[in-house]
Amino acid sequence: MNLQGAYLGMAAQAVTLLGEPEVAASWEKPSALAEMTVGGLAGHLMYQIFSVSPVPQAPASAEAPIPLLEHYAHAVWVDEPLDGELNTGIRARGEQIASEGVQPLLEQARAALAELQAELPAMPGDAAVFIPWGGWALTLNDFLVTKMMELAVHMDDLAVSVRITTPEIPGAAFEPVLTLLTHLAVRRHGQAALLRALSRVERAPSAINAL
Repeated sequence: MNLQGAYLGMAAQAVTLLGEPEVAASWEKPSALAEMTVGGLAGHLMYQIFSVSPVPQAPASAEAPIPLLEHYAHAVWVDEPLDGELNTGIRARGEQIASEGVQPLLEQARAALAELQAELPAMPGDAAVFIPWGGWALTLNDFLVTKMMELAVHMDDLAVSVRITTPEIPGAAFEPVLTLLTHLAVRRHGQAALLRALSRVERAPSAINAL
């Protein structure tokens, strides 16, 4: 499976999760994320589909793509506090996306996913995709990995918020997400902390909590 197929499979899982009755029943309640309702979290999750929707019709970026890890090195939000301007804006956007309720959001998400299922597979993985909120470009493959990571993390957040089982992500989709998160964890916490968290729990309770 290529990354287009892996992304589309995860996006379909996210839309299915949005349609679970437990999500609708908890829409206005606090989510597992601080200062975010379940509806706002669902809106942020669906943004990982809506933000990909323009890509197949967008002109090729004039900017040369940068490496995936450089994208995160440049991203200000990675190390920003919870009450920082960017994180506040992310939460507000999620709430705005969800403002009409679960059913309209579900319909919008299904329509966006159907369009992507028809258009995204034809795009080459090395196509340059401009990232307007960053001011640089990524390859399509790398851009989809960023979205797959967001889908994986926030599907878990949403499932935990409404007390249902987190969707099991197929290996072809989970592997690039795991690789990305591993690199980001090493950058933030160092090699030793990650090795201990994965293999020596008794020596690294603080490292596990950090990761």
